[in-house]
Amino acid sequence: MALFRTSIRVFHSSTRKMTTSSVTRAPFLLSPNQVSELTNSGHTHSVSLLDSTWFMPNSPRNAKDEFLSKRIRGAQFLDLDEVASSHELGLKHMMPDSQTFARACEKLGISPSTHVIIYDSHGVFSSPRALFMFRSFGHENSSIIDGGLPRWVDEGHPLDTAAPILPEPGTYGLPNLKEGAIKNYDDIVANSQHDPATNGHVELVLDARPKGRYTGTDPEPRPGLSSGHIPHSYSLTFNLFLQKHKTKTGQEYSTFLPPSEIKAALDNAVGTAEANQIINGQRPVVTSCGSGMTAGVLWLGLQLLGVKQVGLYDESWTGYSMRPTSQIQKTS
Repeated sequence: MALFRTSIRVFHSSTRKMTTSSVTRAPFLLSPNQVSELTNSGHTHSVSLLDSTWFMPNSPRNAKDEFLSKRIRGAQFLDLDEVASSHELGLKHMMPDSQTFARACEKLGISPSTHVIIYDSHGVFSSPRALFMFRSFGHENSSIIDGGLPRWVDEGHPLDTAAPILPEPGTYGLPNLKEGAIKNYDDIVANSQHDPATNGHVELVLDARPKGRYTGTDPEPRPGLSSGHIPHSYSLTFNLFLQKHKTKTGQEYSTFLPPSEIKAALDNAVGTAEANQIINGQRPVVTSCGSGMTAGVLWLGLQLLGVKQVGLYDESWTGYSMRPTSQIQKTS
């Protein structure tokens, strides 16, 4: 399947058609069958599979150990907590600087032309955050497996259980981070001082956390953090962009909803008029969550709707609420 060249044919999942582009840009989503066809096409040197599984801090599971026990054949492990910048509050998996990103790519055998295909063991959870990182550094030739490892296994594709083989190091120059991709605390505070209902230039902040944490009725999973939300932000739990499935063995996993249903979830969260402004590029938008992980799910869902400019509040609620001057709203 010749999807990716200097002048390439790009697969569009919504229309299932191929079009020609002068930019090496991969589809955001690939099915296991499409990935299998790519990796078995004789051009595996140009494809890099990455397991980006990440678990919440209170989970007993260990992503790296699970990767070592089983993985998609040829995959490497992308540790999002390791490929990260330091943060003044000690937060993990923050967006890396250009040098950290480039050195990680080289260690993983990735060059700027490599088609990077990312997955996680939830189905869709942490892989969009990893994709956000690659796309924000201009690596457009990157995708996720929609349904991740559980769907891969359920559809009968092979796994590796032997010790992973390290790739030959790649060469990767220092990339530029796209302007506006990452928002910091000062950006969010300045933005939250204005009501988006009366100021058309204010960025809409979409909060991916569960509704109870947004309203302040449920506790945060990280000890000592207040629950509640950033002033004038909207609740849009990341699961509302996803659909659940069960494997033949009963394991649950998630995939993205069709674009029409993603649009309906956005309409319900912010109103149809605001949603249309977001899609038409008339209203800037920022995604947030607990620590910048599931904000990536909202980011990717908006990309599937054709929204070009979506910022992500990297430290998200954890960083925001740890600061003593933060204004916190609660909803009964």
